[in-house]
Amino acid sequence: MIEYSSRRFEFMRWLIFIVFMLSYILVYFHRMSPGIISHELMGAFDADGVALGSLAAIYFGVYAVMQIPSGVLADTLGPRTAIILGNTLAGTGSILFGLAPSFPVAMFARLLVGLGVSVVFVSIMKNNAMWFSERRYGFMSGLTLFVGNMGSILAAGPLAAILEIFLWRTVFIFLGIVSLSLAGAGILFVRNQPEDLGFPSIREMEGKPWVPKTKQHWIRDLVGVVVVPKLWAGFWVQFGMIGGLYAFMGLWAIPYLRDMYSFDRPWAARYLTLMLAAFALGSLFLGWLSDRMGRRKPILVCGSLVYVLVWVVMVAFPWSGGAMIYVYFFLLGFSGSALVLTFACAKEIINPHLSGMAVSVVNTGAFLGTSLIQPLFGFVLDMGWDGKMINNARIYSPPDYQNALFMMLFFGIIGVMGSLCIQETYCMNISDGQVPVLNKKDCLHNNGQGNASR
Repeated sequence: MIEYSSRRFEFMRWLIFIVFMLSYILVYFHRMSPGIISHELMGAFDADGVALGSLAAIYFGVYAVMQIPSGVLADTLGPRTAIILGNTLAGTGSILFGLAPSFPVAMFARLLVGLGVSVVFVSIMKNNAMWFSERRYGFMSGLTLFVGNMGSILAAGPLAAILEIFLWRTVFIFLGIVSLSLAGAGILFVRNQPEDLGFPSIREMEGKPWVPKTKQHWIRDLVGVVVVPKLWAGFWVQFGMIGGLYAFMGLWAIPYLRDMYSFDRPWAARYLTLMLAAFALGSLFLGWLSDRMGRRKPILVCGSLVYVLVWVVMVAFPWSGGAMIYVYFFLLGFSGSALVLTFACAKEIINPHLSGMAVSVVNTGAFLGTSLIQPLFGFVLDMGWDGKMINNARIYSPPDYQNALFMMLFFGIIGVMGSLCIQETYCMNISDGQVPVLNKKDCLHNNGQGNASR
């Protein structure tokens, strides 16, 4: 057993985690901020609903395309390299977005931002797998999403208030400088695994057997990951449920509240902030609850069912503004946060050394779904648009939004179907590459310790 200072180990792993979390806060800020500045973007670039949806969605499109490469990068070169490159690209893109003189330049800038931030989340999940115990992975996943969603909250009410003082362009230039600073912090502080700083591995600290790394080419590793059928259940949960939720929170919630209930931006941002806060708190609570119960699937299925039920109510029953909007937005955010468990399920049915690839496959679903749903939502609105405009921005009618909400319900049902196909892992890794399935009795006898391979 390697001798090491536990105090120094705790300090270093949380310092590394903080660098990742600050980067992840910016990921969510960039993801959700177009909804707050939608009016300014329409005016600055003379954009209609489809163009606005495309400007927001290009972030998600490149994010989706980059998820599997991000997993490969995290598993081969390590999360340190990924976070340094990611922050450098995101910072450059954010500055360019703030300076963009035209719509094509703004699109390119958003592409750079999406390319940069696309590697952050998978790198964090890989980092958590290397620096934290399996028994805490659900909680750490929830904590990751909770902290990241602080960026979403900042991109709602606080950003609306900041825009009363500063131009939106100034805000994004400042964020670019912050991202470049975090790239420097990654160089100074982040390391891929405890062994890089002279510590034993987490498995060694816990007395678990060493799991050898695969010796084949990473392409064969990737193929071995993507052909696991149960891994794709989480992909469809994220595609249908989280793709719709991100599309709504990240772009269309503010215009919806503005056009349907005549809320100004600061007031509408309060409702969005509640949804984002519910999503953040739900991620933390449901991750903790799953670890506590020793189960993943029941919580995920219940969350997806509640999510769909809310859309059913919003579509099928007449309702007015006020308190009910708070209730619906809270339930959408809280139930959607069950997505946090798809990452744990993915990691726990794949060889631990390939956790980055497993998480990236599942995570692709959310951003592929969002990149599709955001412009599709705008297309549905444009189909019924009656020509009304205010300050060069399109205003849509209640029937237009009603049609778009039907689409959200459809995608939500896809998420429910995916959740029903999730493989229960009982909060432990059940694979060393061969995916041998354990029954519950075996898991309990093992008490969540060690790898499931026997």
